[in-house]
Amino acid sequence: MEQMNMQENARLVLGLRAAGWNEKKINDFILYIETGEEQYKPTPDIEEQTEK
Repeated sequence: MEQMNMQENARLVLGLRAAGWNEKKINDFILYIETGEEQYKPTPDIEEQTEK
């Protein structure tokens, strides 16, 4: 498996920030990608759930 380089990591973080994610949510998502641990898996925001 090919690893992401630093430029790709930076673009990922910047893209998530632009999408409105806070730092904790970004860090948890990166931990989920790296570890696969369910405790870090992203969940929908409450506002998004009520709009459906």
